[in-house]
Amino acid sequence: MEYLLSIMLLLLLIAFTLYFLLSKCTKNNSNMIDLPPGPTPLPFIGNLHQLGKKPHRSLAKLAEIHGPIMSLKLGQIITIVISSPNMAKEILQTHDHFLSNRVIPNAVQVHDHHKYSITFLPISPLWRDLRKICYNQLFSNKTLDESKGIRSQKLQQFLNDINQSSLINEAVEIGNINMAFKTAINLLSNTIFSLDLVESAGTVGDFKELVVNIMEECGKPNIADLFPSLKMFDPQGIKGRTYAYAGKIIDIFQRLIDHRLKLREVQGFDTNNDMLNTFLNIDQANNQDMNKNKIQHLSLVFSYPFLGKLVK
Repeated sequence: MEYLLSIMLLLLLIAFTLYFLLSKCTKNNSNMIDLPPGPTPLPFIGNLHQLGKKPHRSLAKLAEIHGPIMSLKLGQIITIVISSPNMAKEILQTHDHFLSNRVIPNAVQVHDHHKYSITFLPISPLWRDLRKICYNQLFSNKTLDESKGIRSQKLQQFLNDINQSSLINEAVEIGNINMAFKTAINLLSNTIFSLDLVESAGTVGDFKELVVNIMEECGKPNIADLFPSLKMFDPQGIKGRTYAYAGKIIDIFQRLIDHRLKLREVQGFDTNNDMLNTFLNIDQANNQDMNKNKIQHLSLVFSYPFLGKLVK
């Protein structure tokens, strides 16, 4: 009994200590700027209790009370909510350079992804350089025209698979089988690496499982995002699991990059006109610092948004 009581007192002491530290940090941050009006936050949790199961509707109701621009305190984070089209236009067009930087979720801060990913980089010389490369080299009309044959080939393979199923009277459910995922990932991998990644890296299910796991972990509400003081503890284990999943995919990309570098050393090797070759040519020309880390994380950026929608 005395042991249990000691444990309870220790937990209470830790809770009060965390509350004091978090409250002090939030108070210091809020005093730095004048905030828009908003609902009164509760201690520790702020306005989290007012979001409910359908946050978009809850925010709309709060906006009717507090106006088109209001402030909420979500845990330790002060959030500004814009619910007016005119106000959104003012922010996204007129003041976009000041307000366009994204909050980086704790789950994606693994393997330095946020330092090399064009998705999460703030507006900076590196972000402009990567954006220029993507616009001029990867998504130009010439590049898209050159990859038209690959897209047609993979689509035809997809149709052939469906035809084979029809010949044996097998039902085809596009959203629930690996067929669509295989087509999508091989289309992307041929654009980036000039090979079928599913056949090279393993089974469809293995690679699909990695992508699904990463998307699910990144989509979970993470208490570390609301209370940054807890990031180092990773209380839900989200960052740790994402680190493991992303590491396996990065290892696959690393092997492909190393293999291509060895092939380029062979005299007379006919290089593929793909994204990887474009990145390596830029690095060789010393116009940009396209090291292996940047190539790996750019490959992740090109893969995840589309694949994430596909596997949901």
